[in-house]
Amino acid sequence: MTNPVVHPHTPHVAVASACMLGEGPVWDHRTDTLLWVDIKGPGIWRYHPETAEHSRVDAPESVGFVALTPDPKVVIAGFKSGLARFNLKTGDVQRLVAPEEDKPGNRINDGHVGPDGAVYFGTMHDDEADASGAFWRWDGRELAQFHSGIVVTNGPIFSHDRQTLYATDTTGRTIYAFDANKSRIGEPRSFAHFDEGWGYPDGMAIDAEGHVWVCHWGASRITRFGPDGSVERIVPVPTSQVTKCAFGGPDLTDLYITTAAIGHDPHIDPMAGHLFKVETGIRGLRANIFEG
Repeated sequence: MTNPVVHPHTPHVAVASACMLGEGPVWDHRTDTLLWVDIKGPGIWRYHPETAEHSRVDAPESVGFVALTPDPKVVIAGFKSGLARFNLKTGDVQRLVAPEEDKPGNRINDGHVGPDGAVYFGTMHDDEADASGAFWRWDGRELAQFHSGIVVTNGPIFSHDRQTLYATDTTGRTIYAFDANKSRIGEPRSFAHFDEGWGYPDGMAIDAEGHVWVCHWGASRITRFGPDGSVERIVPVPTSQVTKCAFGGPDLTDLYITTAAIGHDPHIDPMAGHLFKVETGIRGLRANIFEG
């Protein structure tokens, strides 16, 4: 990163959630609510900025992400054991598909609903030791793998024009770009590589201008990359383990940021695990809804 622009606003704590491993923020524009997960908690959080109300629902097992369905009370949850419909009000679980029943040491990590309505997600080795993780697509009928051999996956997420899929090999410090033609995903090419001082690339968000906002695990910042992989700006975050971000708010210009407290001394890093918010002046994209 050579002389990057530093974002003029500093993220502030929106919810003092103290998540062990906060992840997966997603804005529900129908209810003006942000949802996110605590993977290791495990639980699912909800926050309504207009009223400042927030709540947490226990999850039955580790949960890597949640995705919207037509019913705001029901999400697609990426549990350790597989994808499921999870009712946030009743706690009911409807199991849907298990991608890796033959790999008990793996779990689902990050994911989202693509513009084609399918769920795109990654799996990883829970102890972060084996390259047993992979990226998957599930449309409600067919489950297909499109990249494998990764220890920790993050993403995948589509570009604003639906032509590119970004997916991250976190331990390999590399973000890959794939040409996307409807449900067909091409071969990976390197989009950005993190030097050792940058920490590790974690979760991502796409804005309406086609830039990629990437969270740095272990480096207290977010980087906004241009579509060509160049660095447009950095956003300093006042805690080290920055996990994922998502655009929300009435104009989709508020950036919500999840963080992690796992392995951190609260006396040294007192804001670890909290949900942060910063105004960007840049519009994001609505989250897609899974209707499969």
